[in-house]
Amino acid sequence: NVTWSSINFKTILQWQPKPSGYFYTVEIHGQTSDVKRKCILTSETECDVTDALRNVKETYTAHILSVKPAEMDEFEEPPFEVSEKFTPYSQTVIGKPEIKEYSQKGSKLNVVFKDPLTPYIFPNGSFMSIQDIFQHDLEYKLYYWKDQSSGKKDVTTRSRNFEVSVDSGKNYCFYVQGIIPSRRENRNGQESRVLCTSVGRNILDEYGTEVFIILAVIAVAVITLAIVLPVVLCKRKKAKKARAVREKELLNGV
Repeated sequence: NVTWSSINFKTILQWQPKPSGYFYTVEIHGQTSDVKRKCILTSETECDVTDALRNVKETYTAHILSVKPAEMDEFEEPPFEVSEKFTPYSQTVIGKPEIKEYSQKGSKLNVVFKDPLTPYIFPNGSFMSIQDIFQHDLEYKLYYWKDQSSGKKDVTTRSRNFEVSVDSGKNYCFYVQGIIPSRRENRNGQESRVLCTSVGRNILDEYGTEVFIILAVIAVAVITLAIVLPVVLCKRKKAKKARAVREKELLNGV
């Protein structure tokens, strides 16, 4: 039950079961590269093999070796399980883009975003982005729609910013998603978080009609109380005064 999990070229191997009385060692076999050993004699059931897959266009298989302590010094090959083939370039999942800034001025919506980074490093120490690896194979889509509407539009770019025409004075929500059109599978990456503009946003848009219904009920209750309470107090005052007059007349009669 060996599986590959890879996002932005950070790749983890997972398998079962938990070992008892033995250990695991992972071997990464490439089509043209030398065998690389990772997580040697581990009792875990997962292994980060990212740095063994630096040639991202090569196809790899993983051998999960089950090694008993008594066999560690023996030359006989221990039993192992072989994973399915994995090619990072065509199978890693594209992660969420980061929205850096956005604005809506008049009838123009501008969105600027940032590529996800990979674990791989340039000679100067900076991390490669997925754009650095995919180059022209990578493009991005902006999905946008009028706030509180279900009608969704999209536009594609290879740059890191979008400018689209929208209705002036109306608020819009949007998200960005990376896409690899050349892939047969895993073409669409993870979606960025959804953000919304706030041009001309009023209290009703912000909080919804439910809150206003509650506020209206409270207002009616307060107004009703303001009208009824003085009437009740006035009646109680008159009744108290009339009772006092009757008591005085009774005392005078005695």
